[in-house]
Amino acid sequence: MTSPLPLLHALLALLVITIWGSNFVVIKESLGQFPPILFAALRFVFALLPAIFFVKRPPVPLWHLAAYGLLIGVGQFGLLYYAMDGHISPGLASVVMQSQAFFTIFLTMLIERERVKPIQGVALLFAAAGIGIIALHTDTSTTGLGLILALIAATSWAGGNVVARQSGRVNMLAYVVWGSLFSAPPLLVLSAVFEGPARIAEAVTHADLYGWAGVLWQSYGNTLVGYVAWGWLLARHPAATIAPTALLVPIVGLASAVWWLNEPLPFWKIAATALVVGGVALNMLWPRIIRPAGSST
Repeated sequence: MTSPLPLLHALLALLVITIWGSNFVVIKESLGQFPPILFAALRFVFALLPAIFFVKRPPVPLWHLAAYGLLIGVGQFGLLYYAMDGHISPGLASVVMQSQAFFTIFLTMLIERERVKPIQGVALLFAAAGIGIIALHTDTSTTGLGLILALIAATSWAGGNVVARQSGRVNMLAYVVWGSLFSAPPLLVLSAVFEGPARIAEAVTHADLYGWAGVLWQSYGNTLVGYVAWGWLLARHPAATIAPTALLVPIVGLASAVWWLNEPLPFWKIAATALVVGGVALNMLWPRIIRPAGSST
């Protein structure tokens, strides 16, 4: 049996969930001042510098860091930011990204030959139904392209999860910082090619304090503080106690988008969110569900 979190630890977990969930609103607001690929590049530039001079490189093969940096930096956030630049609403982006849990299972099954449990298949059907509802309601705020890009971004996130898993138990802060060494340069090159030096210069010189605060929030609040706090909690409590709290991220994401950005909240969006979150919850909590009532292990 897992014990409840002490109050201060529970508040820390809630803080991380609030940071990660509200981050989608911060992304949307900051995209008004920075083009998406440049914005992603700046996120990892500041995550990398100056931390890399003070954080020791984790004892993993260099290709692990390169693969993680490319998958998370270019694949996940590069595509997510591009999708959120007018192709998918922040609230729905926070929901669709949770599909990474199932892409992680699928990739792990292919690479490590793990077998999928029947109940995980049921969980996948729930989440797929939620994504299907979103697909049926695409409009000017959430387009088919935006949904596809967000799903690819979620797949890249899953790939980064698998790479990190194969790296073993490492200092996640160091892993993220050194992985950023392989995120920032390709994003800067892609920004120069597709967004152009003139647009980059205009954004950097005209962005106000609010815009730069969004960049720093991405780099330090969301990336470094979030990962450090989450790793600290996981080091002190069973994953079965900590991990389920991440189910609140899309709920916070959707709620903050409704509150701050006045994103509409029709019933279909609530139903889609419930199905996706419910599917992820079933996948995450099924060992507790099937455990015999009298079991203490």
